[in-house]
Amino acid sequence: MVFGKVLADNVKTEQVRIFMDKRGLESKTQANHELASLSRVYGWGYERGYVKNNPCKGVRKFSLKARTVYITDEQYAAIYAEAIPQLRIAMEISYLCAARLGDVLELKWQDIMDKGIYIEQNKTGTKQIKEWSPRLRTAIQLARNVSSCTCEYVINTTKGGKVIAKTLNNWWNQAKRAAEQKVGVPFGCNFHDIKAKGISDYEGSSRDKQIFSGHKTENQVLIYDRKTKITPTLDLPLVVSK
Repeated sequence: MVFGKVLADNVKTEQVRIFMDKRGLESKTQANHELASLSRVYGWGYERGYVKNNPCKGVRKFSLKARTVYITDEQYAAIYAEAIPQLRIAMEISYLCAARLGDVLELKWQDIMDKGIYIEQNKTGTKQIKEWSPRLRTAIQLARNVSSCTCEYVINTTKGGKVIAKTLNNWWNQAKRAAEQKVGVPFGCNFHDIKAKGISDYEGSSRDKQIFSGHKTENQVLIYDRKTKITPTLDLPLVVSK
Protein backbone atom coordinates (compact mmCIF):
# COMPACT_ATOMS: atom_id res chain seq x y z
CA MET A 1 0.00 0.00 0.00
CA VAL A 2 1.82 3.11 -1.23
CA PHE A 3 0.41 5.78 1.07
CA GLY A 4 -0.24 3.52 4.05
CA LYS A 5 -2.90 4.83 6.42
CA VAL A 6 -2.62 8.45 5.29
CA LEU A 7 -6.04 10.11 5.03
CA ALA A 8 -7.07 10.69 1.43
CA ASP A 9 -7.19 14.47 1.91
CA ASN A 10 -3.67 14.48 3.35
CA VAL A 11 -2.00 13.05 0.24
CA LYS A 12 -0.12 15.87 -1.46
CA THR A 13 0.72 16.40 -5.10
CA GLU A 14 4.46 16.27 -4.40
CA GLN A 15 4.01 12.89 -2.72
CA VAL A 16 2.28 11.54 -5.80
CA ARG A 17 5.23 12.84 -7.83
CA ILE A 18 7.69 11.03 -5.54
CA PHE A 19 5.67 7.84 -5.97
CA MET A 20 5.75 8.25 -9.75
CA ASP A 21 9.50 8.77 -9.82
CA LYS A 22 10.16 5.68 -7.72
CA ARG A 23 7.62 3.52 -9.58
CA GLY A 24 9.03 4.73 -12.87
CA LEU A 25 12.39 3.18 -12.07
CA GLU A 26 10.71 -0.20 -12.47
CA SER A 27 8.21 0.61 -15.22
CA LYS A 28 7.30 4.00 -16.61
CA THR A 29 4.32 2.51 -18.43
CA GLN A 30 2.95 0.95 -15.26
CA ALA A 31 3.56 4.18 -13.34
CA ASN A 32 1.44 6.06 -15.90
CA HIS A 33 -1.35 3.50 -15.60
CA GLU A 34 -1.33 3.68 -11.81
CA LEU A 35 -1.39 7.49 -11.83
CA ALA A 36 -4.43 7.39 -14.12
CA SER A 37 -6.17 4.87 -11.85
CA LEU A 38 -5.45 6.91 -8.72
CA SER A 39 -6.70 10.06 -10.43
CA ARG A 40 -9.96 8.34 -11.38
CA VAL A 41 -10.49 7.25 -7.78
CA TYR A 42 -9.93 10.78 -6.51
CA GLY A 43 -12.19 12.16 -9.25
CA TRP A 44 -14.96 9.81 -8.17
CA GLY A 45 -14.52 10.81 -4.53
CA TYR A 46 -14.39 14.54 -5.32
CA GLU A 47 -17.69 14.43 -7.22
CA ARG A 48 -19.34 12.82 -4.22
CA GLY A 49 -17.80 15.01 -1.54
CA TYR A 50 -15.49 12.42 -0.01
CA VAL A 51 -12.31 14.41 -0.77
CA LYS A 52 -11.61 18.12 -1.19
CA ASN A 53 -9.25 17.86 -4.16
CA ASN A 54 -7.37 15.56 -6.49
CA PRO A 55 -3.63 15.52 -5.72
CA CYS A 56 -2.95 13.83 -9.07
CA LYS A 57 -3.88 17.00 -10.92
CA GLY A 58 -0.74 18.61 -12.30
CA VAL A 59 1.40 15.47 -11.98
CA ARG A 60 2.83 14.77 -15.40
CA LYS A 61 3.00 11.30 -16.85
CA PHE A 62 6.22 9.92 -18.26
CA SER A 63 6.80 10.43 -21.96
CA LEU A 64 7.06 7.03 -23.58
CA LYS A 65 8.63 6.07 -26.87
CA ALA A 66 6.47 3.93 -29.11
CA ARG A 67 7.68 0.33 -29.16
CA THR A 68 9.25 -0.59 -32.50
CA VAL A 69 10.12 -4.27 -32.02
CA TYR A 70 9.06 -6.48 -34.94
CA ILE A 71 9.18 -10.26 -34.56
CA THR A 72 10.59 -11.72 -37.77
CA ASP A 73 9.17 -14.89 -39.29
CA GLU A 74 12.38 -16.71 -38.34
CA GLN A 75 12.15 -15.60 -34.71
CA TYR A 76 8.48 -16.54 -34.50
CA ALA A 77 9.19 -20.00 -35.94
CA ALA A 78 12.12 -20.53 -33.57
CA ILE A 79 10.05 -19.67 -30.49
CA TYR A 80 7.08 -21.70 -31.76
CA ALA A 81 9.32 -24.75 -32.15
CA GLU A 82 10.30 -24.54 -28.46
CA ALA A 83 6.80 -23.76 -27.16
CA ILE A 84 4.47 -26.11 -25.33
CA PRO A 85 1.11 -26.73 -27.08
CA GLN A 86 -0.84 -24.20 -25.01
CA LEU A 87 1.65 -21.46 -25.86
CA ARG A 88 1.58 -22.43 -29.54
CA ILE A 89 -2.19 -22.06 -29.55
CA ALA A 90 -2.02 -18.65 -27.86
CA MET A 91 0.69 -17.46 -30.27
CA GLU A 92 -1.30 -18.45 -33.33
CA ILE A 93 -4.57 -16.91 -32.16
CA SER A 94 -2.82 -13.69 -31.18
CA TYR A 95 -0.98 -13.49 -34.52
CA LEU A 96 -3.76 -14.55 -36.87
CA CYS A 97 -6.46 -12.51 -35.12
CA ALA A 98 -4.33 -9.52 -33.97
CA ALA A 99 -5.59 -10.27 -30.47
CA ARG A 100 -4.23 -9.06 -27.14
CA LEU A 101 -2.93 -11.55 -24.62
CA GLY A 102 -5.80 -10.92 -22.21
CA ASP A 103 -8.41 -11.44 -24.93
CA VAL A 104 -6.76 -14.68 -26.03
CA LEU A 105 -6.79 -16.10 -22.52
CA GLU A 106 -10.47 -15.13 -22.10
CA LEU A 107 -11.55 -17.17 -25.12
CA LYS A 108 -14.11 -19.83 -24.26
CA TRP A 109 -15.31 -22.74 -26.33
CA GLN A 110 -18.67 -21.02 -26.70
CA ASP A 111 -16.79 -18.30 -28.64
CA ILE A 112 -15.78 -20.83 -31.31
CA MET A 113 -18.49 -20.38 -33.94
CA ASP A 114 -19.29 -21.71 -37.40
CA LYS A 115 -18.25 -18.43 -39.03
CA GLY A 116 -15.12 -17.92 -36.97
CA ILE A 117 -13.90 -16.95 -33.51
CA TYR A 118 -15.86 -14.36 -31.55
CA ILE A 119 -13.59 -11.91 -29.77
CA GLU A 120 -14.72 -8.98 -27.65
CA GLN A 121 -11.76 -6.75 -26.92
CA ASN A 122 -11.55 -5.97 -23.23
CA LYS A 123 -9.64 -2.72 -23.83
CA THR A 124 -11.87 -1.13 -26.48
CA GLY A 125 -15.10 -3.13 -26.28
CA THR A 126 -14.87 -3.88 -30.01
CA LYS A 127 -16.70 -7.06 -30.99
CA GLN A 128 -15.53 -9.10 -33.98
CA ILE A 129 -15.92 -12.53 -35.49
CA LYS A 130 -12.53 -13.52 -36.87
CA GLU A 131 -13.09 -15.53 -40.03
CA TRP A 132 -11.69 -19.00 -40.33
CA SER A 133 -8.51 -19.68 -42.23
CA PRO A 134 -6.86 -23.11 -42.58
CA ARG A 135 -4.07 -22.06 -40.22
CA LEU A 136 -6.52 -20.75 -37.59
CA ARG A 137 -8.52 -23.99 -37.78
CA THR A 138 -5.29 -25.93 -37.20
CA ALA A 139 -4.60 -23.91 -34.05
CA ILE A 140 -8.09 -24.55 -32.68
CA GLN A 141 -7.83 -28.24 -33.51
CA LEU A 142 -4.61 -28.37 -31.51
CA ALA A 143 -6.52 -26.75 -28.65
CA ARG A 144 -9.19 -29.44 -28.88
CA ASN A 145 -6.54 -32.15 -28.84
CA VAL A 146 -4.84 -30.93 -25.67
CA SER A 147 -7.83 -29.44 -23.85
CA SER A 148 -9.54 -30.93 -20.85
CA CYS A 149 -13.07 -31.94 -21.81
CA THR A 150 -14.43 -30.18 -18.73
CA CYS A 151 -12.69 -26.83 -19.23
CA GLU A 152 -14.65 -23.89 -20.65
CA TYR A 153 -11.54 -22.00 -21.79
CA VAL A 154 -9.81 -22.67 -25.10
CA ILE A 155 -6.39 -22.35 -23.49
CA ASN A 156 -6.18 -24.12 -20.16
CA THR A 157 -3.80 -25.71 -17.70
CA THR A 158 -3.11 -29.44 -17.50
CA LYS A 159 -5.68 -29.55 -14.69
CA GLY A 160 -8.32 -27.82 -16.81
CA GLY A 161 -8.08 -24.42 -15.15
CA LYS A 162 -7.82 -21.01 -16.76
CA VAL A 163 -4.33 -19.86 -17.70
CA ILE A 164 -3.33 -16.50 -16.22
CA ALA A 165 -1.10 -13.98 -17.97
CA LYS A 166 1.84 -14.59 -15.63
CA THR A 167 1.82 -18.30 -16.43
CA LEU A 168 1.69 -17.73 -20.16
CA ASN A 169 4.48 -15.16 -20.01
CA ASN A 170 6.59 -17.72 -18.13
CA TRP A 171 5.96 -20.23 -20.93
CA TRP A 172 6.89 -17.57 -23.47
CA ASN A 173 10.12 -16.64 -21.70
CA GLN A 174 11.17 -20.27 -21.43
CA ALA A 175 10.53 -20.91 -25.11
CA LYS A 176 12.20 -17.66 -26.15
CA ARG A 177 15.32 -18.35 -24.10
CA ALA A 178 15.60 -21.83 -25.58
CA ALA A 179 15.22 -20.42 -29.09
CA GLU A 180 17.77 -17.67 -28.43
CA GLN A 181 20.31 -20.21 -27.19
CA LYS A 182 19.94 -22.26 -30.35
CA VAL A 183 20.20 -19.25 -32.65
CA GLY A 184 22.88 -17.56 -30.59
CA VAL A 185 21.38 -14.06 -30.55
CA PRO A 186 18.81 -12.33 -28.29
CA PHE A 187 15.40 -11.57 -29.81
CA GLY A 188 14.32 -8.74 -27.51
CA CYS A 189 10.61 -9.39 -28.02
CA ASN A 190 7.69 -10.21 -25.75
CA PHE A 191 4.32 -11.87 -26.28
CA HIS A 192 2.58 -8.52 -26.76
CA ASP A 193 4.71 -7.95 -29.86
CA ILE A 194 2.88 -10.81 -31.61
CA LYS A 195 -0.19 -8.65 -32.12
CA ALA A 196 1.98 -5.97 -33.70
CA LYS A 197 3.48 -8.61 -35.99
CA GLY A 198 0.00 -9.66 -37.11
CA ILE A 199 -0.98 -6.08 -37.94
CA SER A 200 2.38 -5.43 -39.62
CA ASP A 201 2.12 -8.56 -41.78
CA TYR A 202 -1.49 -7.95 -42.81
CA GLU A 203 -1.53 -6.72 -46.40
CA GLY A 204 -3.53 -3.58 -47.08
CA SER A 205 -3.94 0.08 -46.27
CA SER A 206 -4.00 1.50 -42.75
CA ARG A 207 -7.80 1.45 -43.04
CA ASP A 208 -7.71 -2.26 -43.95
CA LYS A 209 -5.44 -2.92 -40.98
CA GLN A 210 -7.83 -0.98 -38.74
CA ILE A 211 -10.74 -3.22 -39.73
CA PHE A 212 -8.59 -6.32 -39.27
CA SER A 213 -7.34 -5.35 -35.82
CA GLY A 214 -10.50 -3.74 -34.47
CA HIS A 215 -8.83 -0.46 -33.50
CA LYS A 216 -11.07 2.58 -33.33
CA THR A 217 -8.73 4.88 -35.27
CA GLU A 218 -6.09 4.52 -37.95
CA ASN A 219 -3.62 6.36 -35.72
CA GLN A 220 -3.84 3.53 -33.20
CA VAL A 221 -3.02 1.08 -35.97
CA LEU A 222 0.15 2.96 -36.89
CA ILE A 223 1.57 2.26 -33.42
CA TYR A 224 1.40 -1.47 -34.13
CA ASP A 225 2.44 -1.38 -37.79
CA ARG A 226 6.18 -1.94 -37.26
CA LYS A 227 7.37 -3.83 -40.31
CA THR A 228 9.92 -1.89 -42.33
CA LYS A 229 8.28 -0.97 -45.61
CA ILE A 230 9.85 -1.68 -48.99
CA THR A 231 9.39 1.51 -50.97
CA PRO A 232 10.11 2.29 -54.62
CA THR A 233 13.19 4.25 -55.57
CA LEU A 234 13.64 6.92 -58.17
CA ASP A 235 14.61 5.44 -61.54
CA LEU A 236 15.97 8.14 -63.80
CA PRO A 237 18.97 8.04 -66.13
CA LEU A 238 22.17 9.67 -65.00
CA VAL A 239 22.74 13.01 -66.67
CA VAL A 240 26.29 13.06 -67.97
CA SER A 241 27.89 16.45 -68.39
CA LYS A 242 29.31 17.15 -71.82
